[in-house]
Amino acid sequence: MSADASLEPPLERTSFARKIVAEMLGTALLLAVVVGSGIMGETLADGNDAVALLGNTLATGAGLVVLITIFGPLSGAHFNPVVSLMFAVRRELPWRTALAFIPAQIVGAVLGVWSAHAMFGEPILQISTKLRDGPNQAFAEAVATFGLVAAILGSLRYRPQATPWMVGLYIVAAYWFTASTSFANPAVAVARSLSDTFAGIAPHSVPGFILGEIIGGLVGTLALGWLFARERSE
Repeated sequence: MSADASLEPPLERTSFARKIVAEMLGTALLLAVVVGSGIMGETLADGNDAVALLGNTLATGAGLVVLITIFGPLSGAHFNPVVSLMFAVRRELPWRTALAFIPAQIVGAVLGVWSAHAMFGEPILQISTKLRDGPNQAFAEAVATFGLVAAILGSLRYRPQATPWMVGLYIVAAYWFTASTSFANPAVAVARSLSDTFAGIAPHSVPGFILGEIIGGLVGTLALGWLFARERSE
């Protein structure tokens, strides 16, 4: 899951420290939305997983639109190590910044999970028991992340101001058309392993998810970067 919208150029010159804080805070709020809405959905759905997933989906997509819009001008609103690395590979983000974003995103994601637990009276420290194993799950994450890259690069190329909506709507769709429910974000996968709730993933399943996300992100960066490149005649 993720979100860049890099929304460059930023509306104001932002210090390095403020960029890091923006990435950490934005990722924390994103995970609070994902895990909190999962807990709420499961509680209210009375055992109907489809209803619980629908609530989780809509809250996540709506949250992404808001978070990308408000944090985009500060840090680019990546909230996702794969997205930060994508922009570094494309030479649109300094490697120093990308490598600083990644730990900030992971720490923020964990803090967001803990915040959701605290809001719903859950034990703060948890380990998920929800297995999401198998090559199909890893492949689903590769597809989900590839599609996320397409949403980001395509919208930035043709409709930059629509990027928050494109990312949010894509994640809403990907929750339902991918077998993995579209994490598409290594920081999200790591953090959700610390929540034994509706949105959780067992630690044993995390490496396969991250591998799929990295592969999908890399293929998307190379293939879609070429596809959406500006023609020399433009």
